[in-house]
Amino acid sequence: MIVCNRTSGRKPMSGRATCHWAISNGSIRFGMVAGLLSASAAAPVYAEPNDYMRTPIVEYGEREIDFKSGQQYNRDGRSESANSIGFGFTPTSWWFTELYAKYAKPPGESNGFDAWEWENRVQLTETGQYPVDTGFLLEIERPKNRDEGYQFTYGPMFQSEWGKIQGNFNVFLQKNIKAAESLEAELHYQVQLKYRDSQKLEWGAQAFGNLGRWDHWNAASERELKIGPALFGKVRMGIKKAVTWNTAILVGTTNATPNYTLRLQAEYEF
Repeated sequence: MIVCNRTSGRKPMSGRATCHWAISNGSIRFGMVAGLLSASAAAPVYAEPNDYMRTPIVEYGEREIDFKSGQQYNRDGRSESANSIGFGFTPTSWWFTELYAKYAKPPGESNGFDAWEWENRVQLTETGQYPVDTGFLLEIERPKNRDEGYQFTYGPMFQSEWGKIQGNFNVFLQKNIKAAESLEAELHYQVQLKYRDSQKLEWGAQAFGNLGRWDHWNAASERELKIGPALFGKVRMGIKKAVTWNTAILVGTTNATPNYTLRLQAEYEF
């Protein structure tokens, strides 16, 4: 996952010099999103312990090795963890793609391989062109357990800035196809606020939620919502090399949510 660390004076992405190019390029992006959605067609899945904040900004020419880890402590006294390692890059100035392997340790079981996942983020608007930058996410997961079929996660991503404060809001549908049991799609959301004072160390908050069935939300007490403080940092190691990280302590606010979750994401960008 690439997070763009921009100053308050945001600049457009490179490679969009003319109005004609911006329009045709935008058509390609929206066409790609439509094509990807047509390929997807449902098991309820709560946010994983190492779930992370997606952002709409794409940095062309950047490659990364991405590590995510999370540990959650459930209300029944048991704990579980999840980790992943992946490689991502930007084929174009508006498309980021990443393939990673996921590992999980369910309660009372040993750690082991869990799934392959392919992430795609498409930036739909020029950086800073409008008050809100927008993008679209499509993730396709192939679990080790073939009874789970294929899991699709997709939806819009939004990002804006107010002085030194950066805000993100995402809404995702998540469902499984070709699974042994057919269930409805679920509606997930993510919220992040960050005070951008110094790239070396910034602070803010994150929240991850699940409303349940997308067209018939669960009762408030049965929805998942975890929220808490977060830290962010970036250590430059050369002209194009850097280590970017973020971590959070998330507290469950409902009985359907784990008591608390510790999550970490670290990227080596080159």
